[in-house]
Amino acid sequence: MPPAKQSKAQIAAAASSGGKKTKKKWSKGKVKDKAQHAVTLDQPTYDKLVKDVATYKLVTVSVLVDRMKVNGSVARAALRELEARGTIKQIVGHSKQLTYSMFFTSNLGVGQLLIALSSSGCCGC
Repeated sequence: MPPAKQSKAQIAAAASSGGKKTKKKWSKGKVKDKAQHAVTLDQPTYDKLVKDVATYKLVTVSVLVDRMKVNGSVARAALRELEARGTIKQIVGHSKQLTYSMFFTSNLGVGQLLIALSSSGCCGC
């Protein structure tokens, strides 16, 4: 049986509707979760900071930010306060990276202290 005659409108509608694929949707990429760090020190966090930081072999701003979940400016202020109390001692003073360690009462110089810290694997090396 021969195919039925279609009008021009029907042919145009069939041509426009068939064979279309959806456009490829590009992925948005991996979205990193925004860190929710504290911008002030509450009393439990302060108590934990005073108790735990005295046991760290290496104390920097980034260490406090990672472990205590505080903002960088809060971590810098806490390091200055702990140094003033005598809990930690500055071993390297650079304008961008301040490095502290627990307060030693031995006669080690800064060079010997750095060698002792690096040989103990304090930074996960």
